[in-house]
Amino acid sequence: MDTERQPSPRRSVAILSRGDAAARRDATSKSGRFVDVFEALAAVGVDGHPAIYDESFADAVREQLLAVDGVLVWVNPIQDGRNRAGLDALLRDVAAQDVWVSTHPDVILKMGTKEVLYRTRSMGWGSDTALYQTAAAMRAELPTRLAAGPRVIKRNRGNGGQGVWKVEKLPTSSMIKVLDATKDAPEELTLDDFLRRCAEYFENGSVIDQAFQPRLSEGVVRCYMAGDRCAGFGHHKVKALVDSPAARSEAGPRLYTSNADPRFQRLRRLMEDEWTPQLTSLLEIARGDLPAIWDADFMLGPVQADGSDSYVLGEINVSSVHPYPNEAPAGIARRVADRLQLKL
Repeated sequence: MDTERQPSPRRSVAILSRGDAAARRDATSKSGRFVDVFEALAAVGVDGHPAIYDESFADAVREQLLAVDGVLVWVNPIQDGRNRAGLDALLRDVAAQDVWVSTHPDVILKMGTKEVLYRTRSMGWGSDTALYQTAAAMRAELPTRLAAGPRVIKRNRGNGGQGVWKVEKLPTSSMIKVLDATKDAPEELTLDDFLRRCAEYFENGSVIDQAFQPRLSEGVVRCYMAGDRCAGFGHHKVKALVDSPAARSEAGPRLYTSNADPRFQRLRRLMEDEWTPQLTSLLEIARGDLPAIWDADFMLGPVQADGSDSYVLGEINVSSVHPYPNEAPAGIARRVADRLQLKL
């Protein structure tokens, strides 16, 4: 006798972000920043549930996550004076109990910190990049690099330009000029004073030193990725680390476009066919562990012999990628459905 085929159970995913007790109480899939993601998940047969996190009710969040198949996380590394230490421990715990976590804290440490610039410096998107593990190493090596031209100093973990500086040697003084990425005007100070400002960066990480890219004022291209597929682009002219008042006046909001934007098809091919496979191989990240949504920021590098632009990686964002192109939620949902299929 034929047996009746049972329908496959619907998979479920929590979308986790920071908030207080009131936000947790009032959260629904029909409101907030991620309505488009909830709708895209539903379209591929995945149930989405909001999960609001705060350290004060972490145990309740843990129980919620243990009841779903996966969790998509949107929490900055530094926010309102708090870091992700407690959350990352919780996520490692639930991942060890077979809940898929995107992005897993271990993957963030590999590709979502500024150290990725140093570890991938030999790739096609790489540039002249150094890594300082101690303040003493920075004190010893930075002056030599400054003699060759301006540098960009970046703390290993941060967001919103926090801990990012343009540093250059003054030609007729022992002082240096520094420009905080979150500020409008540069300062002149001694190297020792600057090193004191950076001292806290070594308390729980390293510091990256990257050659300043002179074409920064032409804009930054952000390539959004859902797993190993391009999910769209963002482009804008920036103020951060740009000295020229004229160039700063041209800065504007990031403009989002689909992955079919003809201006960026070469970059798309590089990301999908070359750089993402190289990244996962170099950092030993399984394809299935790539974030459901991540992005890579590129500055324009030197013009190549054939007249095309080269691209220099400025950072990779994986902790809290938002906003994103309109097409990205569908890419996220496909990525989630494919990844959860592996659990069946």
